[in-house]
Amino acid sequence: MFIVDDDPSTLTFSVAVDDRQLALLRPAEPLTETDARRRYVTRQVQQRLHQQSFRQRVLRAYREHCAICRLRHEELLEASHILPDGHPHGEPIVPNGLALCKLHHAAFDCHIIGVRPDYIVEVRLDILQEADGPMLKYGLQGFQGQRLLVPSAPAQQPRQEFLEERYALFRRR
Repeated sequence: MFIVDDDPSTLTFSVAVDDRQLALLRPAEPLTETDARRRYVTRQVQQRLHQQSFRQRVLRAYREHCAICRLRHEELLEASHILPDGHPHGEPIVPNGLALCKLHHAAFDCHIIGVRPDYIVEVRLDILQEADGPMLKYGLQGFQGQRLLVPSAPAQQPRQEFLEERYALFRRR
């Protein structure tokens, strides 16, 4: 954030959220509401160096299918870590990954769904008891007790000890 203008007579100042070079180029006159909605800011994002190759290897191992719902639209698939990067065993290797669609990845990360070490999907009890609509019913609740799709090559299947640790976290929620 950068202060790009001030008005001592009214004791006000203008702030820009952007790259320093671009922030200094902002017009001094106020923007209309329509103009403000169309403006963009520059964001800097850090991405792990291995993220893209991890995604490619995991999706290839799962034959570009969500391990839970079998969705095959690659643009909607992500590589989920069973144990996160910050964990001592959270390495970017296929046995520490699951190919999940965006919905199931978010639900897995939020502990709405868990995966038992025997590859069975569990949905959190409060979610199973909730009545909300077809997306909840068919998108989450419907997978209770279903078997996870896993790679055919044993070396690429999720490691039991990783799933045990992650499932323990799910059970505590």
